[in-house]
Amino acid sequence: MNMKERMLNGEPCLTFDEELVQERQHQQRLQFKFNNLDPDDEEGRVHLLKEMLGGTGDNVWMERPIYFDYGKNTYVGEMFYANTGLTVLDGAKVTIGDNVFCAPYVGIYTAGHPVHPYPRNMGIEYNLSVTIGNNVWIGAQSVINPGVTIGDNVVIGSGSVVTKDIPSNVIAVGNPCRVLREITEEDKACYFRDRKIDEEFYNIAKTGIDKENFLGNIK
Repeated sequence: MNMKERMLNGEPCLTFDEELVQERQHQQRLQFKFNNLDPDDEEGRVHLLKEMLGGTGDNVWMERPIYFDYGKNTYVGEMFYANTGLTVLDGAKVTIGDNVFCAPYVGIYTAGHPVHPYPRNMGIEYNLSVTIGNNVWIGAQSVINPGVTIGDNVVIGSGSVVTKDIPSNVIAVGNPCRVLREITEEDKACYFRDRKIDEEFYNIAKTGIDKENFLGNIK
């Protein structure tokens, strides 16, 4: 295997390999354009996102700035939204499902290094894929570490460091991130802890949703 194949397959690799350096440089040129676009150029922003990433749903939006190592190794689903400061080290594949929200300064990292300084100082690293399911909300300044899978319908509390897999339908928080409790049908009635969403407002929200105008919904 060449270095790119080793990297994508979770084997020890050297990412100062010329092919990988060129791929990262190409990505940085694209995201420099993205991060410096005119704020009114909404179509340009979406166009660049679709060019930078390996695949996206029809509706995708990221606030600036963003950083990806390669971009083309990251795949996001429908109705993906990231607030400012998203960082993705995607030496391995990053797969994100539909209806995923990332709060400010979320970090998703496939890359790691040996704990012993001898191989680490040689520049040896590894990359392990990260998978995030559907309907996930990742709180501000959370860190998703290499090899982690997060299930569907999950809330990751702000400031969490996710080092192990998180099952579906739970709230998980902390460093290291652990399951706090399951998400239940009763949670549907609340917007914050035990504060209720009244039925009238639910009806307003339902009529206001326009999936054909995703950007209009989030602005």
